[in-house]
Amino acid sequence: MSSPALELSHIELLEAQVSQLEEQLRQAQKMEAVGLLAGGIAHDFNNLLTVITGCAQVLLGEMSLASPLRIEAEEIAKASARAAALTSRLLAFSRRQVPRPAAVELNQLVADMDGMLRRVIGVDIELRTSFGENLGQVQVDPGQIEHLIMNLVVNSRDAMPAGGTLTIQTANLGRDEKLVPGAGPAGPGPFVMLSMTDTGVGMDEETKRHLFEPFFTTKAPGKGTGLGLSTVWAIVQQCGGEIWVWSEPGQGTAFRIYLPRVVGQSGVPEESQNIAQSGAATETVLLVEDEDRVRRLVLGMLRRQGYTVLEAPDGQTALDLARLHSAPVHVLLTDVVMPKMNGHELAAQLTKLRPDIRVVYMSGYVDNPLVHKEITASGAAFLQKPFTQEALVAKIRSALEGASKRPRAG
Repeated sequence: MSSPALELSHIELLEAQVSQLEEQLRQAQKMEAVGLLAGGIAHDFNNLLTVITGCAQVLLGEMSLASPLRIEAEEIAKASARAAALTSRLLAFSRRQVPRPAAVELNQLVADMDGMLRRVIGVDIELRTSFGENLGQVQVDPGQIEHLIMNLVVNSRDAMPAGGTLTIQTANLGRDEKLVPGAGPAGPGPFVMLSMTDTGVGMDEETKRHLFEPFFTTKAPGKGTGLGLSTVWAIVQQCGGEIWVWSEPGQGTAFRIYLPRVVGQSGVPEESQNIAQSGAATETVLLVEDEDRVRRLVLGMLRRQGYTVLEAPDGQTALDLARLHSAPVHVLLTDVVMPKMNGHELAAQLTKLRPDIRVVYMSGYVDNPLVHKEITASGAAFLQKPFTQEALVAKIRSALEGASKRPRAG
């Protein structure tokens, strides 16, 4: 027979567990609510940015270096890129981006960022790196991990206004290894650890409790969006990893990120690969985009490269064109989010009509988690809006040359 004291201890433990679950549920609900808000604006906003970015690029391409209006055109392009980065941050923490994973070696990724990170932190902060030997690879979107690192570096910089030291460390962790008791991942390994430690002002317990909440910030008004650490949390979750934080007022802060270790070849997303194209293109592209301005812009980009383009404002029109067109159609370039029939549904039907067609998706936002999952699982090429003409052409060439697998029908 258990004692009253023991029963009370069990009740207190259960209450603590329920309280923790409630807090996790509230956090998840906040993330979902902000994700829906982000998704509500991201699709239309990224379509607008696609037009702005593309038109600015066309203007720059037609201008001489001495043109008096070139500076203004360059400023339009830069402003569009900054706006796209902000939208990307919204979508990252709402987990509504289509990731483009590759097998990545973190030592090389951090080393490649070294010069940029030193410029960000300034001369008053010493940057130290300690790279683990024979580091395993992780299957992640390199752009997302760079974004994660930059967010943490900026956070550390702001926590050291009088200067200090920022240490970035990597290490392999086996299935049961923990560098610090209580600081290791809960799930089974092996992992690759990315650690970032600063000698800044640190945080109290109340701040740490709200650390990953969207729009929570300790910075002065106008100095931060409150999206940085919530974005970090979302990226780690999307990668199947875990994050641990230690901090004390006046003692600095340490973030440790654990990413599942994989066996594979390092690589980069196709967008960043330089795929050369010799001469004018000769293939036919079926372009499907419900936004008229975006469709006209992409149509011009493709025709300037020599492609024959069939254009459609919706999925049903695209299917009708494919049935009536007697010559080969080599690539389907389709928006994902469209009324009545989304891009994935269109691709599934079209590949039944034309089994050899390659598929390239383009979108600034995938609102349906199931469609998001199916696109990712299919291995189809994906082009994030807004995009440049070079990125578009590289993606089309990559699909034609077989670098992207055709999505499964159905």
